[in-house]
Amino acid sequence: MKSFTSANPKSVREAVKLLGQPGKNTVVVGGGSDLLGMVKEHLVQPDVLVNLRSIPSLNKIAGKGGEVHIGGLVTLAEISQNPVIRSRYAVLADAALAVGTPQIRNAGTIAGNVCQRPWCWYFRNGFPCYKNGGKTCFSITGENEFHAIFGGGPSYIVHPSDTAPALVALDAKFRIAGPKGERTLPAAEFFALPKANPSKENVLAHDEVLVEIQLPAAAKNLKSTYHKELDRESWTHAIVSVAVALEMDKDTCRKARVVLGGVAPIPWRVPKVEAMLTGQKITPELAAKAGETAIEGAQPLAKNKYKLPLTRAVVKRTVLSVAQA
Repeated sequence: MKSFTSANPKSVREAVKLLGQPGKNTVVVGGGSDLLGMVKEHLVQPDVLVNLRSIPSLNKIAGKGGEVHIGGLVTLAEISQNPVIRSRYAVLADAALAVGTPQIRNAGTIAGNVCQRPWCWYFRNGFPCYKNGGKTCFSITGENEFHAIFGGGPSYIVHPSDTAPALVALDAKFRIAGPKGERTLPAAEFFALPKANPSKENVLAHDEVLVEIQLPAAAKNLKSTYHKELDRESWTHAIVSVAVALEMDKDTCRKARVVLGGVAPIPWRVPKVEAMLTGQKITPELAAKAGETAIEGAQPLAKNKYKLPLTRAVVKRTVLSVAQA
Protein backbone atom coordinates (compact mmCIF):
# COMPACT_ATOMS: atom_id res chain seq x y z
CA MET A 1 0.00 0.00 0.00
CA LYS A 2 1.29 3.45 -0.88
CA SER A 3 2.24 5.60 2.09
CA PHE A 4 0.22 8.76 2.75
CA THR A 5 -0.12 11.54 5.26
CA SER A 6 -3.19 12.83 7.11
CA ALA A 7 -4.21 16.46 7.43
CA ASN A 8 -6.65 17.73 10.06
CA PRO A 9 -8.13 21.08 8.95
CA LYS A 10 -9.94 23.22 11.50
CA SER A 11 -12.30 24.84 8.98
CA VAL A 12 -14.01 24.07 5.69
CA ARG A 13 -11.93 26.75 3.99
CA GLU A 14 -8.73 25.08 5.16
CA ALA A 15 -10.01 21.69 3.99
CA VAL A 16 -10.75 23.05 0.52
CA LYS A 17 -7.29 24.58 0.33
CA LEU A 18 -5.70 21.26 1.29
CA LEU A 19 -7.72 19.43 -1.36
CA GLY A 20 -6.43 21.80 -4.02
CA GLN A 21 -2.73 21.18 -3.40
CA PRO A 22 -0.99 20.97 -6.80
CA GLY A 23 0.80 17.72 -7.57
CA LYS A 24 -0.88 15.84 -4.72
CA ASN A 25 -3.58 13.20 -4.85
CA THR A 26 -5.77 14.47 -2.02
CA VAL A 27 -8.84 12.63 -0.76
CA VAL A 28 -11.61 13.61 1.66
CA VAL A 29 -12.25 11.28 4.58
CA GLY A 30 -15.23 11.53 6.93
CA GLY A 31 -16.54 8.23 8.24
CA GLY A 32 -14.05 6.50 5.97
CA SER A 33 -15.93 3.21 5.58
CA ASP A 34 -16.02 3.30 1.77
CA LEU A 35 -12.63 4.97 1.35
CA LEU A 36 -10.88 2.33 3.45
CA GLY A 37 -12.09 -0.42 1.14
CA MET A 38 -11.06 1.49 -1.96
CA VAL A 39 -7.57 2.11 -0.60
CA LYS A 40 -7.20 -1.59 0.23
CA GLU A 41 -8.37 -2.47 -3.29
CA HIS A 42 -5.81 -0.02 -4.77
CA LEU A 43 -8.58 1.95 -6.47
CA VAL A 44 -7.47 5.07 -4.62
CA GLN A 45 -3.83 5.82 -3.87
CA PRO A 46 -3.85 9.06 -1.90
CA ASP A 47 -0.91 11.24 -0.98
CA VAL A 48 -2.93 13.16 1.60
CA LEU A 49 -6.10 12.27 3.51
CA VAL A 50 -8.02 15.42 4.42
CA ASN A 51 -9.83 14.46 7.61
CA LEU A 52 -13.06 16.43 7.95
CA ARG A 53 -13.77 15.07 11.43
CA SER A 54 -11.51 17.77 12.86
CA ILE A 55 -14.10 20.40 11.77
CA PRO A 56 -16.71 20.56 14.60
CA SER A 57 -19.32 22.51 12.63
CA LEU A 58 -20.00 19.60 10.28
CA ASN A 59 -21.50 17.15 12.78
CA LYS A 60 -24.59 19.06 13.88
CA ILE A 61 -28.33 18.79 13.20
CA ALA A 62 -30.04 22.16 13.58
CA GLY A 63 -33.48 23.65 12.98
CA LYS A 64 -33.51 26.91 11.01
CA GLY A 65 -36.81 28.69 10.41
CA GLY A 66 -38.78 25.49 9.97
CA GLU A 67 -36.03 23.84 7.93
CA VAL A 68 -33.65 21.20 9.24
CA HIS A 69 -29.97 21.45 8.36
CA ILE A 70 -27.78 18.35 8.64
CA GLY A 71 -24.00 18.64 8.66
CA GLY A 72 -22.18 16.39 6.23
CA LEU A 73 -20.47 14.48 9.06
CA VAL A 74 -23.65 13.56 10.93
CA THR A 75 -23.72 9.79 11.11
CA LEU A 76 -26.42 7.62 9.62
CA ALA A 77 -27.18 6.25 13.08
CA GLU A 78 -27.84 9.77 14.38
CA ILE A 79 -30.14 10.54 11.46
CA SER A 80 -32.10 7.31 11.86
CA GLN A 81 -32.66 8.02 15.57
CA ASN A 82 -33.19 11.79 15.55
CA PRO A 83 -36.76 12.47 16.79
CA VAL A 84 -37.31 15.50 14.54
CA ILE A 85 -36.18 13.67 11.40
CA ARG A 86 -38.09 10.56 12.40
CA SER A 87 -41.34 12.49 12.94
CA ARG A 88 -41.15 14.97 10.03
CA TYR A 89 -38.98 13.23 7.43
CA ALA A 90 -39.57 9.53 8.03
CA VAL A 91 -38.35 8.59 4.56
CA LEU A 92 -34.84 9.83 5.41
CA ALA A 93 -34.79 8.16 8.83
CA ASP A 94 -35.93 4.90 7.21
CA ALA A 95 -33.27 5.17 4.49
CA ALA A 96 -30.50 5.85 6.99
CA LEU A 97 -31.62 2.86 9.06
CA ALA A 98 -31.54 0.67 5.94
CA VAL A 99 -27.82 1.25 5.35
CA GLY A 100 -25.48 -1.60 6.13
CA THR A 101 -24.98 -2.79 9.68
CA PRO A 102 -25.07 -0.95 13.02
CA GLN A 103 -21.29 -0.67 12.87
CA ILE A 104 -21.42 0.98 9.44
CA ARG A 105 -24.24 3.32 10.46
CA ASN A 106 -22.32 4.40 13.56
CA ALA A 107 -19.28 5.34 11.45
CA GLY A 108 -20.75 6.27 8.08
CA THR A 109 -21.84 9.85 7.45
CA ILE A 110 -24.65 11.32 5.39
CA ALA A 111 -22.22 13.04 2.99
CA GLY A 112 -20.23 9.84 2.64
CA ASN A 113 -23.33 7.79 1.89
CA VAL A 114 -24.48 10.26 -0.76
CA CYS A 115 -21.03 10.48 -2.36
CA GLN A 116 -19.94 6.83 -2.16
CA ARG A 117 -18.60 5.19 -5.30
CA PRO A 118 -20.42 2.38 -7.16
CA TRP A 119 -20.14 -1.22 -6.04
CA CYS A 120 -20.00 -2.72 -9.54
CA TRP A 121 -17.69 -5.72 -9.32
CA TYR A 122 -15.80 -4.70 -12.48
CA PHE A 123 -14.99 -1.31 -10.96
CA ARG A 124 -14.17 -2.69 -7.52
CA ASN A 125 -11.90 -5.38 -8.96
CA GLY A 126 -9.80 -2.98 -11.01
CA PHE A 127 -11.07 -3.70 -14.52
CA PRO A 128 -10.21 -0.86 -16.95
CA CYS A 129 -13.83 0.30 -17.14
CA TYR A 130 -15.16 3.83 -17.44
CA LYS A 131 -15.04 4.26 -13.67
CA ASN A 132 -11.38 3.28 -13.64
CA GLY A 133 -10.40 5.57 -16.52
CA GLY A 134 -10.99 3.08 -19.34
CA LYS A 135 -13.39 3.18 -22.27
CA THR A 136 -15.52 0.09 -21.68
CA CYS A 137 -18.47 -0.97 -19.53
CA PHE A 138 -17.88 -4.68 -19.07
CA SER A 139 -21.35 -5.19 -17.59
CA ILE A 140 -23.09 -4.69 -20.94
CA THR A 141 -22.12 -8.16 -22.13
CA GLY A 142 -20.94 -9.55 -18.78
CA GLU A 143 -22.39 -9.98 -15.30
CA ASN A 144 -25.15 -7.38 -15.11
CA GLU A 145 -27.82 -8.78 -12.82
CA PHE A 146 -27.47 -5.84 -10.39
CA HIS A 147 -26.96 -3.11 -12.99
CA ALA A 148 -29.12 -0.29 -14.34
CA ILE A 149 -32.44 -0.65 -16.15
CA PHE A 150 -32.86 3.13 -16.46
CA GLY A 151 -30.44 5.87 -17.51
CA GLY A 152 -27.57 3.58 -18.44
CA GLY A 153 -24.98 4.31 -21.08
CA PRO A 154 -22.12 4.36 -21.56
CA SER A 155 -21.78 3.06 -17.97
CA TYR A 156 -24.51 0.90 -16.40
CA ILE A 157 -23.70 1.21 -12.71
CA VAL A 158 -26.46 1.85 -10.17
CA HIS A 159 -26.09 4.51 -7.52
CA PRO A 160 -25.49 2.68 -4.23
CA SER A 161 -26.82 5.25 -1.75
CA ASP A 162 -29.96 4.55 0.28
CA THR A 163 -30.27 8.13 1.51
CA ALA A 164 -29.95 9.73 -1.94
CA PRO A 165 -33.45 8.72 -3.19
CA ALA A 166 -34.94 9.91 0.11
CA LEU A 167 -33.24 13.30 -0.17
CA VAL A 168 -34.46 13.77 -3.73
CA ALA A 169 -37.98 12.81 -2.63
CA LEU A 170 -37.81 15.46 0.10
CA ASP A 171 -36.62 18.22 -2.27
CA ALA A 172 -33.50 18.62 -0.14
CA LYS A 173 -30.70 21.01 -1.06
CA PHE A 174 -26.96 20.36 -0.86
CA ARG A 175 -24.56 23.07 0.30
CA ILE A 176 -21.15 22.67 -1.32
CA ALA A 177 -17.93 24.51 -0.47
CA GLY A 178 -15.09 25.01 -2.93
CA PRO A 179 -12.20 27.38 -3.74
CA LYS A 180 -14.61 29.91 -5.28
CA GLY A 181 -16.89 29.93 -2.25
CA GLU A 182 -20.16 28.13 -1.61
CA ARG A 183 -23.01 27.02 -3.84
CA THR A 184 -26.32 25.34 -3.08
CA LEU A 185 -27.95 22.81 -5.40
CA PRO A 186 -31.21 20.88 -5.33
CA ALA A 187 -30.46 17.26 -4.50
CA ALA A 188 -31.79 16.17 -7.90
CA GLU A 189 -29.15 18.31 -9.64
CA PHE A 190 -26.25 16.95 -7.60
CA PHE A 191 -26.22 13.50 -9.22
CA ALA A 192 -24.97 13.09 -12.80
CA LEU A 193 -25.77 10.49 -15.44
CA PRO A 194 -22.83 8.66 -17.10
CA LYS A 195 -23.47 10.43 -20.40
CA ALA A 196 -22.22 13.65 -18.75
CA ASN A 197 -18.98 12.07 -17.54
CA PRO A 198 -18.88 8.26 -17.21
CA SER A 199 -16.11 8.41 -14.61
CA LYS A 200 -18.21 10.42 -12.12
CA GLU A 201 -21.52 10.07 -10.28
CA ASN A 202 -22.04 13.67 -9.17
CA VAL A 203 -21.09 17.26 -9.88
CA LEU A 204 -18.52 17.68 -7.09
CA ALA A 205 -15.14 18.93 -8.24
CA HIS A 206 -12.06 17.34 -6.70
CA ASP A 207 -11.52 20.34 -4.42
CA GLU A 208 -15.14 20.70 -3.28
CA VAL A 209 -16.81 19.37 -0.14
CA LEU A 210 -20.45 18.53 0.53
CA VAL A 211 -20.81 20.32 3.85
CA GLU A 212 -24.55 20.34 4.57
CA ILE A 213 -27.91 18.85 3.67
CA GLN A 214 -30.85 21.26 3.93
CA LEU A 215 -34.33 19.82 4.37
CA PRO A 216 -37.26 22.16 3.60
CA ALA A 217 -39.97 22.72 6.16
CA ALA A 218 -42.12 19.60 6.17
CA ALA A 219 -45.81 19.83 5.43
CA LYS A 220 -47.89 18.79 8.44
CA ASN A 221 -49.66 16.17 6.37
CA LEU A 222 -46.51 14.67 4.84
CA LYS A 223 -46.34 10.87 4.97
CA SER A 224 -43.24 9.10 3.73
CA THR A 225 -41.14 5.97 3.86
CA TYR A 226 -38.26 4.16 2.17
CA HIS A 227 -38.41 0.51 1.17
CA LYS A 228 -35.43 -1.57 0.07
CA GLU A 229 -35.27 -5.02 -1.51
CA LEU A 230 -32.09 -7.06 -0.98
CA ASP A 231 -30.78 -10.20 -2.60
CA ARG A 232 -29.88 -11.66 0.80
CA GLU A 233 -30.59 -11.00 4.46
CA SER A 234 -27.09 -9.89 5.41
CA TRP A 235 -25.69 -6.43 4.63
CA THR A 236 -25.84 -5.49 0.99
CA HIS A 237 -27.06 -2.73 -1.29
CA ALA A 238 -30.54 -2.41 -2.74
CA ILE A 239 -31.36 -4.29 -5.90
CA VAL A 240 -34.53 -2.17 -6.03
CA SER A 241 -35.67 0.52 -3.60
CA VAL A 242 -38.19 3.33 -3.53
CA ALA A 243 -38.58 6.55 -1.57
CA VAL A 244 -42.20 7.73 -1.41
CA ALA A 245 -43.32 11.08 0.02
CA LEU A 246 -47.03 11.96 -0.14
CA GLU A 247 -48.82 15.04 1.15
CA MET A 248 -52.23 13.67 2.11
CA ASP A 249 -55.57 15.39 2.70
CA LYS A 250 -57.40 12.57 4.45
CA ASP A 251 -57.35 9.84 1.78
CA THR A 252 -56.52 12.17 -1.15
CA CYS A 253 -52.96 12.82 -2.29
CA ARG A 254 -52.23 16.53 -2.82
CA LYS A 255 -48.57 16.16 -3.79
CA ALA A 256 -46.37 13.14 -4.53
CA ARG A 257 -42.69 12.38 -4.92
CA VAL A 258 -41.59 8.88 -5.94
CA VAL A 259 -37.88 8.14 -6.42
CA LEU A 260 -36.36 4.76 -7.26
CA GLY A 261 -33.03 3.42 -6.10
CA GLY A 262 -30.96 0.44 -7.24
CA VAL A 263 -32.15 0.75 -10.83
CA ALA A 264 -30.21 3.68 -12.33
CA PRO A 265 -26.88 5.54 -12.10
CA ILE A 266 -28.68 8.29 -10.19
CA PRO A 267 -31.71 8.40 -7.88
CA TRP A 268 -34.44 7.85 -10.47
CA ARG A 269 -37.46 10.10 -10.05
CA VAL A 270 -40.67 9.05 -11.82
CA PRO A 271 -42.69 12.25 -12.50
CA LYS A 272 -45.39 10.41 -14.46
CA VAL A 273 -46.22 8.36 -11.37
CA GLU A 274 -46.23 11.50 -9.24
CA ALA A 275 -48.69 13.21 -11.61
CA MET A 276 -50.88 10.09 -11.63
CA LEU A 277 -51.16 10.13 -7.84
CA THR A 278 -51.64 13.88 -7.34
CA GLY A 279 -55.23 14.90 -6.66
CA GLN A 280 -56.38 11.30 -6.41
CA LYS A 281 -57.61 8.95 -3.72
CA ILE A 282 -54.95 6.27 -3.36
CA THR A 283 -56.67 2.95 -4.00
CA PRO A 284 -55.15 -0.49 -4.58
CA GLU A 285 -56.06 -0.11 -8.26
CA LEU A 286 -54.32 3.26 -8.56
CA ALA A 287 -51.26 1.97 -6.70
CA ALA A 288 -51.09 -0.95 -9.14
CA LYS A 289 -51.21 1.49 -12.09
CA ALA A 290 -48.43 3.49 -10.43
CA GLY A 291 -46.30 0.36 -10.30
CA GLU A 292 -46.91 -0.34 -13.98
CA THR A 293 -46.11 3.24 -14.92
CA ALA A 294 -42.92 3.24 -12.85
CA ILE A 295 -41.25 0.74 -15.19
CA GLU A 296 -42.17 2.49 -18.44
CA GLY A 297 -39.08 3.14 -20.53
CA ALA A 298 -36.92 0.61 -18.71
CA GLN A 299 -34.19 -1.03 -20.79
CA PRO A 300 -32.98 -4.08 -18.88
CA LEU A 301 -29.80 -5.93 -19.74
CA ALA A 302 -29.60 -9.67 -20.31
CA LYS A 303 -29.59 -10.72 -16.64
CA ASN A 304 -31.58 -8.04 -14.80
CA LYS A 305 -35.05 -8.31 -16.33
CA TYR A 306 -36.27 -9.50 -12.92
CA LYS A 307 -36.02 -5.88 -11.78
CA LEU A 308 -39.11 -5.01 -13.83
CA PRO A 309 -41.72 -7.01 -11.87
CA LEU A 310 -39.84 -6.33 -8.64
CA THR A 311 -39.90 -2.56 -9.19
CA ARG A 312 -43.57 -2.69 -10.17
CA ALA A 313 -44.47 -4.57 -6.98
CA VAL A 314 -42.31 -2.43 -4.69
CA VAL A 315 -43.83 0.81 -5.97
CA LYS A 316 -47.39 -0.54 -5.71
CA ARG A 317 -46.93 -1.84 -2.18
CA THR A 318 -45.04 1.19 -0.85
CA VAL A 319 -47.37 3.82 -2.30
CA LEU A 320 -50.36 2.05 -0.83
CA SER A 321 -48.76 1.56 2.58
CA VAL A 322 -47.80 5.25 2.85
CA ALA A 323 -51.25 6.45 1.84
CA GLN A 324 -52.93 4.14 4.34
CA ALA A 325 -50.55 4.82 7.23
